[in-house]
Amino acid sequence: MKNFKTMMVLAIVLMLNPIVTNAQDTNNRQSYWVHEDQVKPSKQAEYEKITKEFIEACKKHDLKGADWATARIDDGTYLSIAPIENMGDFDKNPLAPLSEKMGEEKFRDLFKRFDECYDKHGDRVVVLNPELSYMPNGLTTNTEGQNYRKWHSLHVTPSNIQKLKAKIIEIKALYAKKGAKEYFRIYYTGFGTMGDYYLVTISAKDEKSYIELSDETETLLGEEGKKLMGEMFLLLDKYETKSGWMRPDLGYTAKK
Repeated sequence: MKNFKTMMVLAIVLMLNPIVTNAQDTNNRQSYWVHEDQVKPSKQAEYEKITKEFIEACKKHDLKGADWATARIDDGTYLSIAPIENMGDFDKNPLAPLSEKMGEEKFRDLFKRFDECYDKHGDRVVVLNPELSYMPNGLTTNTEGQNYRKWHSLHVTPSNIQKLKAKIIEIKALYAKKGAKEYFRIYYTGFGTMGDYYLVTISAKDEKSYIELSDETETLLGEEGKKLMGEMFLLLDKYETKSGWMRPDLGYTAKK
């Protein structure tokens, strides 16, 4: 069972109590464990079915201390995202009660079925940076009614990373000065990824709303915005964008 051990490690992370998912009243940088499953096109419906079975088992047995969100990228990649509080908690096995209540055979079979849905999967850590993010009404990952996501990956070499950070701060300042309504959160790489990048995450109601707000913001920022963006792109080693949706039906929050 090639990914059972990985899933156990991930599950341990998912059990960690979050520091904050709403960073409005803190300047602390929140770290997140991201588990990525590159699900086969023919297996996506089955993958979601199994995920919902797992969530129902967690609810049935009242699994405590577990909080994770799920996103689906348009290419069929699923991301399980959980806040990390203390790396020392990796020494614990909080899934043991679930295994005992479900029965070890049923528990293992669930993850064996996950194995059949993809050939590639992996884990990494990203860190939310309040200094670079722009959410004037309070930094939060909970954007109710805005489950559409646009992710902009700004890959950068070590020699340019500080210059890129400074340029992002300039762009954020321009957004604030102009009162832009396009809010963004910025994450940077923790571990589990080759190379450095900043990940710009924008929430919207849907793709149409995102495009309209993006065009509106570009007009609002004007020539000054074009100049700063051009200078930023000169610092990048690679630039990528991806679209997708948050999937609340595939996430889990433990009862208090």
